[in-house]
Amino acid sequence: MSKYFYNFLKITFFISLAVYLFDQGAGWIDGDPIGTFAEELKHFANYFLFGFLIGGVNIYLVNQLDKRFPWNTHADKRLIIGLIGAIIVSLLAIAAANFILTILYGHNVQYFLDNQKAIHYFYSLLITLVIVLIFHAFYFYKALSEKKVTNSEIVAKTEQAKYESLKSQLDPHFLFNSLNVLTSLISENPAQAEKFATKLSKIYRYVLEQKDKDLIPLQEELDFAKSYMELLKMRFEDAVDFSLPEQLFNPDFKIVPLSLQILLENAVKHNVISKEKPLKIAIFIKNESLCVENRCQFKQVLNKSTQLGLKNIFERYALISKRRVEVVKTNELFSVCIPLLTKKIKIMDTNFLLEERYLSAKRRVKAMKDFYIGLISYSLIIPFLFYMWHTYTPDALQWFWFPAIGMGAGLAIQAAQAFNYTPFLGRNWEERKLRDLMNDDKKQFWE
Repeated sequence: MSKYFYNFLKITFFISLAVYLFDQGAGWIDGDPIGTFAEELKHFANYFLFGFLIGGVNIYLVNQLDKRFPWNTHADKRLIIGLIGAIIVSLLAIAAANFILTILYGHNVQYFLDNQKAIHYFYSLLITLVIVLIFHAFYFYKALSEKKVTNSEIVAKTEQAKYESLKSQLDPHFLFNSLNVLTSLISENPAQAEKFATKLSKIYRYVLEQKDKDLIPLQEELDFAKSYMELLKMRFEDAVDFSLPEQLFNPDFKIVPLSLQILLENAVKHNVISKEKPLKIAIFIKNESLCVENRCQFKQVLNKSTQLGLKNIFERYALISKRRVEVVKTNELFSVCIPLLTKKIKIMDTNFLLEERYLSAKRRVKAMKDFYIGLISYSLIIPFLFYMWHTYTPDALQWFWFPAIGMGAGLAIQAAQAFNYTPFLGRNWEERKLRDLMNDDKKQFWE
């Protein structure tokens, strides 16, 4: 016997036992005698047959709907189709159970057809619907909760994919500009071009090693910048001059890979460089930022720029840090300061949280309103049904308990939604989950 089937039998047994005790117990309270063990066992077997058939067809329906209309993608459609489908298959199962019992008790098919009445289906279907409603309400609420979690994960993965895309642009960007320099040297100084190609191969190896990293130590980037400046010196000789910080105040400073090289590249690309008008580029640390500053001697005629490099730095920092890249431009100087990062911090998106709390409060108010309307309805309808039973059918089964339990279960679910409490997840689970997602998964930044 498979574990799945064993669990199904166990659940069916306990549900059938609960319905048997409730139904028979109502009669015992009214004074009906308790039968012998064999008689009560036969009664329980009848309930178990109904439970087995109704449970079996509903589980089959659930499995089919899971394949066609999963809760996480079709929650609304699944809820409607599930409820309608449960009514149809349950009616068929009840009819099958009644037919089986008719044959077991020695009657023929015609007797079965002649004695079919709506009341024979009403009680079984009502109990089934109460169980199915609880099941669907739980999974519908669970699907909505998981959808919020999934949406948050999608946002986080989208940002990660965007960051990876930006990093992938560094490789062709660096190669394109370096080959432009090499092309110029080949025509101007073939010997220097050969040395340049040798150094370029070593530097490009560094690019391949570092471009897939989110952050690298500042010292590594400065060492790489020195090698890159040697390449520029080979081309421009004394027409370009660089200065670097003498020492680092914090060895833990980190920087996005190749950002310093891009800034040096931009300075060379956009400014006039000659022995008569050398370009001076200063690299220094200021207010926990690495600044690259050069004199403004912009070219009068400049080819159309893609601005990929600087834009790449801006966007990469925006994805991993709340600190922003600063650009200062005057008539004499142009400088770009990029943040030096040291540690990860967790930042809550306050505006987003306030908006979610406002929407959650609106949903809560509506849920509370629906709950109180339901409570008033329950307080009026159930006493009226009890009065009808007591006045007109006091000797019959206490049928008023069925709507009382069904409406009570629905009212309990409304109360859980209205007051944000679920037995399995605890009070205020939705707000706590929202805070955890924002605090742990979605908004981690460097500073």
